[in-house]
Amino acid sequence: MSTRYPFTAVVGMDDLRLALLLNAVSPAVGGVLVRGEKGTAKSTAVRALADLLPPVAVVAGCRFSCDPASPDPGCPDGPHVTADADARPARMVELPVGASEDRLVGALDIEKALADGVKAFEPGLLADAHRGILYVDEVNLLHDHLIDLLLDAAAMGSSYVEREGVSVRHAARFLLVGTMNPEEGELRPQLLDRFGLTVEVAASREPEQRVEVVRRRLAFEDDPAAFAARWADEEAALRDRIVSARALLPQVVLGDAALLQIAATCAAFEVDGMRADIVMARTATALAAWAGRTDVTADDVRQAALLALPHRRRRNPFDAPGLDEDKLDETLEQFKGDEPDDDPDPTPDGPGDGGPGGGGGIPPQGDAPDAASESPASESPAPESPAPDQAPAPSPGGPGAGERAAVKAAEPFRTKMLSVPGLGEGAAGRRSRARTEHGRTTGATRPRGALTKLHLTATVTAAAPHQKARGRSGPGLVVRRDDLRQATREGREGNLVLFAVDASGSMAARQRMSAVKGAVLSLLLDAYQRRDKVGLVTFRGRGAEVALPPTSSVDAAATRLEQLPTGGRTPLSAGLLKAHDVLRVERLRDPLRRPLLVVVTDGRATGGGADPVALAARAARLHAAEGTACVVVDCETGPVRLGLAGTLARELGGTAVTLDELRADSIAGLVRNVQAEHATARRAA
Repeated sequence: MSTRYPFTAVVGMDDLRLALLLNAVSPAVGGVLVRGEKGTAKSTAVRALADLLPPVAVVAGCRFSCDPASPDPGCPDGPHVTADADARPARMVELPVGASEDRLVGALDIEKALADGVKAFEPGLLADAHRGILYVDEVNLLHDHLIDLLLDAAAMGSSYVEREGVSVRHAARFLLVGTMNPEEGELRPQLLDRFGLTVEVAASREPEQRVEVVRRRLAFEDDPAAFAARWADEEAALRDRIVSARALLPQVVLGDAALLQIAATCAAFEVDGMRADIVMARTATALAAWAGRTDVTADDVRQAALLALPHRRRRNPFDAPGLDEDKLDETLEQFKGDEPDDDPDPTPDGPGDGGPGGGGGIPPQGDAPDAASESPASESPAPESPAPDQAPAPSPGGPGAGERAAVKAAEPFRTKMLSVPGLGEGAAGRRSRARTEHGRTTGATRPRGALTKLHLTATVTAAAPHQKARGRSGPGLVVRRDDLRQATREGREGNLVLFAVDASGSMAARQRMSAVKGAVLSLLLDAYQRRDKVGLVTFRGRGAEVALPPTSSVDAAATRLEQLPTGGRTPLSAGLLKAHDVLRVERLRDPLRRPLLVVVTDGRATGGGADPVALAARAARLHAAEGTACVVVDCETGPVRLGLAGTLARELGGTAVTLDELRADSIAGLVRNVQAEHATARRAA
């Protein structure tokens, strides 16, 4: 077994270490979601936690880790009437992003089930994680069907496997820990709410701290065993403190004054449901136990709010997580009751006090960075959006004179679904029809590789004619590998939605551009809900640029859109050619993900060559020749309209819709009709 990086050797990251330790003290807190940029030691800290957890008592020989003191009466390996007890280290089970459903929940031996009528069940990762840690790196990239299974298990504390007439249930209570880079997309709200606490980590900007990070990391890589031995005493002390805090936890009293502050805080920040109140109560109790106290103070409630509420306040993916600390302090002060003052310094000491890099108690909540990276590299923070009335300085090579300031987007609205015609095979999502692992069964085929979804009727039909020749004598069906049939299913896929946005002077009217940005923001919100990748190409002045390469983060796309200034000529052909280049590269990277090109323009072409209109038409026909599904959002306004966007849409082989029609119920049928015409034209060609 490889040596893990010691938990106490992690530099900085006080919030993260505290959140992990609180869950170690009280697993009922509900897990931790760690958000942060790449290279910030998120995974290192989480993996190091497993070595600090106390051993787990289990029933000897039970594959589902039943507790000898109260074995699960429905355990598939049970019943455990008189069970011997074993002790084993607490497990940390990692769920890979690309794991199959069978790997997560377990797999049935189909051949034994059909031939012998026995439930031969191989436990999955949920069974392995029972009474331990389930760690999901890049949890925001996890497929939706796996997220649904995680939600069910986290809510019920059990995993149910129901398929092909065989039913298995086992306990699955685990500490859920996930890490994610927000640049790669956000989590669904349902899963976000399942994490008890959330912390934001970022690489330190202090040179001395970064030097210490690099020094320790290099020392660990040179000799992991020797490095771990240097920190053995601190690790042992922290492990003992966790055991002591667990023993003290049942004695901690959560008084009415603290409960009132918790309820008032959740109400003041308008969080949904009651889970936030419960998580805050459990977190405040764990904080008191960690500090060695039996009473919960206002400081505990405050720290619990900072850990438990930020991710529950998001109303849409464009809201930045966070908490107004001034408002929090006002609320706590308003509902402050009589508190005992037995301890003049209620702030707990951090783990590993006395050792280098100690910390992890209640950290300061100021503006200082709260994390250090395991790699010295870090990214600079994104620049703030310019104010609507403040024009940014023109960049070298940009459009120069005539550039106008970025304006804010209008309020987003709900749009109807735009889909790609035909039947795809891309990543699971919610936009276009596709052959997927989940959905309604449409037929059966011979399996290519491992069987994942058995088509029972087709399998029995294939095996039935051969029973006499195979010498069947008992009640079971004699099934061979060649008889097995894979179910083919149809569901929905996520697509690549590439936006090509006209930011030229003809779009620069403040009210008009605000409406355009609002429409694009609405489509981005729709792309988030349908699990698409998005990209952003803008064109103005002398050419076009990729404002955002294709990504799963609609947050990043919304930020780039908000900062987009306007001005200059309209190089429509350059925008279409740039979009063509982006799609060409993406087809090589991910050939199964089908694209949808959304061109947002008034259709004018006034730059890019001697005959800009002809050049734009030629560029549009490139997309039509490759069968790219296209929609043109016509931004032309006023009593006299030239209809240029409609002409562009015909060259693209797509359809044109106005900003008003984007809200209308008729858009879904309109797009489907044009897509059907597009598909017919392709077949005729």
